[in-house]
Amino acid sequence: MTKHAVLAGAATTEPMIVMAAVEKWYGGFRALADINLTVRRGERIVLCGPSGSGKSTLIRCINHLEAYQKGEIRVGGTRLGDDGRSIEAVRREVGMVFQHFNLFPHMTVLENCMLAPMRALKLGRREAEATARGLLERVRILEQADKYPAQLSGGQQQRVAIARALCMRPSVMLFDEPTSALDPEMVKEVLDTMIALAGEGMTMICVTHEMGFARQVADRVIFMAEGSIVEEAPPDTFFTQPRHERTRKFLGEILRPH
Repeated sequence: MTKHAVLAGAATTEPMIVMAAVEKWYGGFRALADINLTVRRGERIVLCGPSGSGKSTLIRCINHLEAYQKGEIRVGGTRLGDDGRSIEAVRREVGMVFQHFNLFPHMTVLENCMLAPMRALKLGRREAEATARGLLERVRILEQADKYPAQLSGGQQQRVAIARALCMRPSVMLFDEPTSALDPEMVKEVLDTMIALAGEGMTMICVTHEMGFARQVADRVIFMAEGSIVEEAPPDTFFTQPRHERTRKFLGEILRPH
């Protein structure tokens, strides 16, 4: 039985991610303060808020790119601790796409996508290549498979980064401001890829200031400030009836015509 078949069964009643009273400190600075968040399987969450509000730190704690000091995080039923076994188990469930693409410059697009499945999942070269080609086609960039990252536009590189993450067969995808480093004309191609992924039922948490994407895709929009979750609501409510003054001020600034 495939992983996705298992997920379609009774296990789907369990949340994909649970964060309970999570706190993160950098020395004397509290970056995350009493974070409580439950993400259902198949749910699409958008995190927004001012710079330094803790959004990226929150999602980086989910796959232990950042360690947390208090509380508990569970991903796919596995409690995330400091031990290598739980970290490895969680990272098998989680794909991540960063602001900067982090592709290996000396490898082709296809090789970038094949590397981790061959090493971490122990796939043979033929299976890894077939998987990579299928996912490159899924993000509409298969024709670039034999090029090197430097030969691609920023939008194309980010779509490769999404395909590379999907090659690990994750149950949840984390996006950390995936369009903020792109020229405006390249943003749409990446957002379109993410919208298609959301339409296929992938569990997603996305840190972004692209509010049009949030309106179209999110099941919930979460506003953070000073390391705390200030407000969360479905998009229709979040954008039209924000309850907190901080949220209203943020929306007023980010939605103001430039």
